[in-house]
Amino acid sequence: MKTIKPCPPYYARLERFTVLNMPDGKSVYKIYYISRLDRDKPELYEWPFSQLTQESFEDSFLAGGYEGIGFVIAFPHVTKIFQFSADKETILDVKEYITAQMQTREMPKIDGFHEFACLAEALIAAEEYKAWASARSVDEYLAYRCDLMDFPVLSNIKLSEYWPAK
Repeated sequence: MKTIKPCPPYYARLERFTVLNMPDGKSVYKIYYISRLDRDKPELYEWPFSQLTQESFEDSFLAGGYEGIGFVIAFPHVTKIFQFSADKETILDVKEYITAQMQTREMPKIDGFHEFACLAEALIAAEEYKAWASARSVDEYLAYRCDLMDFPVLSNIKLSEYWPAK
């Protein structure tokens, strides 16, 4: 029987969007800065309260040697880089980092599963993937921007109500 852990409320918002052309002259990443609102420690989850600035994140990212075409979902506490795979470009590869240090973050979950995404990441990833599939060129893809701004989860207790602890 599953044990369901409590989940805090989830409401995220897009704070800013930008495009970074990487120093290699070919690689380009779209950056979506997302804040999670209504958490106990806003400095960990909301860009306006974070000690890390978006400008310092961009400096770090530009210096990081990332190569590819894709997009980034950057929260103050965690960042995920999504890039279209050099192996098979119809596949979206994802890597997760601790934002402040851009240090790889592994998040194994229960029973060997791995977290796909929170709502903001999932919806932006879906829109970006659709734009990639619809584009006839990299430039056409890069011209697209997901215009979603708010990411509310109306109930964060559905699973615990459905599968209550014994």
